[in-house]
Amino acid sequence: MMNASILEIRHLRTLVALRDSGSLVRAAQLLNLTQSALSHQIKLLEDRHGTPLFERKSVPPQFSAVGERLLALADLVLPQVEAAERDVARLVQGQGGQLRIAVECHTCFDWLMPAMDAFRARWPEVELDIVSGFHADPVGLLHQGRADLAIVSEVDADESGVDHHPLFGFEIRALLANTHPLAARPYLVAQDFAGQTVITYPVPDEMLDLVRQVLEPAGVRPPRRTTELTVAMLQLVASGRGVAALPLWAVQGYLDRGYVTARPIGEQGLMGELHAACLPALSARPYLQDFVSVIRETSFVTLKGVTLL
Repeated sequence: MMNASILEIRHLRTLVALRDSGSLVRAAQLLNLTQSALSHQIKLLEDRHGTPLFERKSVPPQFSAVGERLLALADLVLPQVEAAERDVARLVQGQGGQLRIAVECHTCFDWLMPAMDAFRARWPEVELDIVSGFHADPVGLLHQGRADLAIVSEVDADESGVDHHPLFGFEIRALLANTHPLAARPYLVAQDFAGQTVITYPVPDEMLDLVRQVLEPAGVRPPRRTTELTVAMLQLVASGRGVAALPLWAVQGYLDRGYVTARPIGEQGLMGELHAACLPALSARPYLQDFVSVIRETSFVTLKGVTLL
């Protein structure tokens, strides 16, 4: 039984994670716990107070009056604790620094910009910037001293001298015109793309999950059309000029409006990943670690279909 006099910071973080993520499963992911460990922790907290903290059958969870009061405490205390931790890091390791970010993902800006805004509020003394333009080899910019952090979709096991920090995984869906014959399928397989014009960003094949994971292994090589802009890609799809494959979180707003139709790719779905790469000297800096945490937490909570790696 939990000591009746102890309410720990981790308990408050658990309740906030449950509220922000919307379910026990996702809260466990956010906190890097097993679901059973999270449930056990909540049960101990409820035993301590002698009452349930939320309604188990509601999704998202509906908190009781006691749960709401503890959440109010968490909202008051946790920001002060986190701010104090950052202040201690500044005092120990210095306050200055820069974080120049290079990306290889055209849709990254949908989640990267909000994460950068949140980070600036937490670390105003760190110079934060995006290396202009799309980069096919953002890791190369690290070695050239032109970037401090690279957002990449793959971790090269043979690559030395670079640290990788996992960000999140996400589902990639096939996008079709609403009247497209393939829209009647429960999911698409490689052969469904044969003869279809596949609309992509202007990047090499090895940077496209659809090509690398699905089409190339099956020997399917459909004609391609490229565009730099996501909205242009969706317009082409909607008008029947071709099909595309994009992260679910990047197109959810268009799907909600019925602009195009999305279908899973493969019976189990096609999954992509994003990682943050940096040189080892930067990995230990508190502001880099905090930036990675901000990306993971804000993306997990706000983006559709995201899982933590």
